[in-house]
Amino acid sequence: MSSASDPLAALGSLPGVAESVDSVRKAVDRVYGHRVMRRRSGEITSEAALRGARASAALSGADWALEEVRRRTDFGAEAEARTVGAALRLTAEAGQLLSIWRQSPLRVLARLHLVAAGSTAEGDVVGRPRLAGEPVDEPLVDLPLPSADEVAGRLDGLSRLIISGGSAPALVTAAVVHGELLALRPFASYNGLVARVAERIVLINSGLDPKAICPAEVGHAEQGAEAYLAAFEGYVSGTGDGMAAWIAHCGRAIELGARESTAVCEALQRGAA
Repeated sequence: MSSASDPLAALGSLPGVAESVDSVRKAVDRVYGHRVMRRRSGEITSEAALRGARASAALSGADWALEEVRRRTDFGAEAEARTVGAALRLTAEAGQLLSIWRQSPLRVLARLHLVAAGSTAEGDVVGRPRLAGEPVDEPLVDLPLPSADEVAGRLDGLSRLIISGGSAPALVTAAVVHGELLALRPFASYNGLVARVAERIVLINSGLDPKAICPAEVGHAEQGAEAYLAAFEGYVSGTGDGMAAWIAHCGRAIELGARESTAVCEALQRGAA
């Protein structure tokens, strides 16, 4: 497929993107090669899921300590608790939707929003893209909202790109899926959480991180909301430099997620966790 018919692959030729792709692959390979992974990969996957959910919730305004997230069982009382609960549910649900993603990504996104909203949702706005005039509650992103018609058209285009596959590196595809969903904010709520878990699904499905042990959400949170939004504005700009900066930011997030899981491996190896 030529770059003209594969716009995601064309992004791979932007300055610095190839270096980010290579750096991410090396970071992922290092943690997969850790000796603990040969015996206890399930534990690493579970811990990465918990830490990823906590970090994604933090970016959406619920910055709880890891041990608080680990301890709590009630996530329905107030706004921050609902956000943390939504992030945890989404991370758990992601693994159930992998086989559907490449055939029907829009169905997966609708399911993700339904899961995020949970039993506290009211009305018929759950699990579908917003209609004209419907408000959006997104605590982190304050950019102008695309119209409902634009949302529908761009979601369809994103879906076709995912279904058609292509030769783009996993990092590029994951960054575009994340950025596009955050830019569109297609749902009435929880768009940031959905965008970040969709990035996770791409990384798993692509084979880059099949055991889901490199939580990019951790890296996004570690770099900070200010850096996240600055990089995201590069994506929204649509310029080559802006797109490359967003892809590099997402690549660094994956590397930091891999570093987090490496630390978990080291702790398990020492018998400290």
